[in-house]
Amino acid sequence: MHLVASERIKLFSITTPWVCGVFTVAALVFPAAITALTASESHLPPTVASTQFGYQLALVAVLVLAALAVTGEYHSGTIHGTFQAVPRRTPVLLAKAALVAGYAFLLGEAGAFSAWLVARILAPDADLALDSAADWRIVAGTGPVFALAAVCGVAVGLLLRHTAGAVALVVGYPLMAENLVQLIPRAGQAIHRWLPLNTVTKFLSGTGEANAGRDGGNATVLSDSPLSPGWALAYFAAFAAVLLAAAITTVRRRDA
Repeated sequence: MHLVASERIKLFSITTPWVCGVFTVAALVFPAAITALTASESHLPPTVASTQFGYQLALVAVLVLAALAVTGEYHSGTIHGTFQAVPRRTPVLLAKAALVAGYAFLLGEAGAFSAWLVARILAPDADLALDSAADWRIVAGTGPVFALAAVCGVAVGLLLRHTAGAVALVVGYPLMAENLVQLIPRAGQAIHRWLPLNTVTKFLSGTGEANAGRDGGNATVLSDSPLSPGWALAYFAAFAAVLLAAAITTVRRRDA
């Protein structure tokens, strides 16, 4: 536990986690408010899924937060002292990943439920009650997804070490890369079905039950993953674990 406490002090002694945390919550809340207020103009009634319309932007913020939690230490040089204090490196890296994942989980839950609550207040006549498992999953499931995404972000930071490269990757991949894969002739769609962020979207959105059966509109576009929601989350968790293991193995084999 002392490693987690040490990592907590280092992480929250800088402004990055606070700024990214505020941005993550705001990225979920503001789109939910706009969606609720403009529902009559867009002719798309608010749904539980539409309250989470800012999910992708908030996810990018979490990935950036996680990557910077690592690359910031490489930039400042504090990682050298950390590795001298814990020569085996693995325990401290696991503690860092666990801490950032826990923070991302709290941000995800706070942001998702705040977005849902704001939408309920602004659109009191809309059917936004959490009446089904799909409704609860798309809101409460944001925390676990953000936690696993944070593990991926930490792994990217460990592998690349440089802030510019890590931020470029964690921003560009969710916003562009997975969609561009679909443009590959013949194989693009088949590959896209198994990409990690597309797959974990299946966990949150399912087949659109929380969005009145709609695909997209004022909510996230549905995933084409062949997995069930539960297996989709397990798949993403396995991906995060493998990526982190690869990053830790790489760090142990090279100089800080």
